[in-house]
Amino acid sequence: MADPTPHEVQSYIAQGLPCTELQVEGDGRHFFATIVSAEFEGLSRVRRHQRVYQALGDRMREQIHALSMKTLTPAEWAQQGTVLHHHS
Repeated sequence: MADPTPHEVQSYIAQGLPCTELQVEGDGRHFFATIVSAEFEGLSRVRRHQRVYQALGDRMREQIHALSMKTLTPAEWAQQGTVLHHHS
C-alpha cells in the first residue's frame, strides 16, 4: 500500500473531525499536524489525540507510522496564532 500524502492525511482527519484550522506536513512516513477544533474544548491533550486517532480510524494503524500533533481549541489557536509562524 502506498504511503499517504500529507493531503490525504488532512482529508482523513477532516472527514472524521470538524476543524476550523487543519495543516498537515510530512514525507509519507512522518507527519506533523496542526489541528484546531471546537471539539477539543475541555479535553486533555491525550483525549484530544485519541479523538484525532478516532477520526483517522483503521487508516492510522495501517498507513501512518508517525504522526505528531498540535491540538488546539479555536481560543488557544487565536492566542498563539501569531507565535506559531516563527518556527519556519
